[in-house]
Amino acid sequence: MPAYHSVFLDEPNQHLIGNFALLPLRTRTRGPAQQLPPLSGDITDLTIDASHESYDPLDEILSLFRANTFFRNFEIKGPADRVLIYGILFVSEVLGKIKPGAGRRDAEKAVMNIALDTNFAIPGDAAFPLNQAFEPPPDRNSAETMRQYLMQVRQELATRLLNRVYADGTNTPSKWWLSFTKRKFMGKAL
Repeated sequence: MPAYHSVFLDEPNQHLIGNFALLPLRTRTRGPAQQLPPLSGDITDLTIDASHESYDPLDEILSLFRANTFFRNFEIKGPADRVLIYGILFVSEVLGKIKPGAGRRDAEKAVMNIALDTNFAIPGDAAFPLNQAFEPPPDRNSAETMRQYLMQVRQELATRLLNRVYADGTNTPSKWWLSFTKRKFMGKAL
């Protein structure tokens, strides 16, 4: 069975930096991403469907994370798949910081420290784990735009992940989500 690929592969007019797509996001975090409309009252991050106009790559990352972590190989079919890969690697890193007995407040501190950290590797940096699959930005301005976009992705993804990990309202993390803390997508970590 092959891994699940991004539904945004056929998205028209993708803004690319190298071979990484800067896809529109539904977020309140400042950054270069084009804004999608907010969700209406009857739809939440947990219930949004892929056909909805506000469905974004972050929804897709969270919905495909668990299934795709079982694959050691992933055939990249386009720039949107690279966004999916980056997001899955980031979610893996974040889940590793949430302790099994941690309350939501403690988990938020740990997770947001990672999400707000500005010293992270982007494609082309020596520390980036998948440089063989990602092209580096062509110039300094493109690199800064990519870094800002990835900061936006990291912050919004961290918030949405916390909402899923603590969705039951018991102030204890979901064992179902934390069972994936030891898994490495494609054998890599950010």
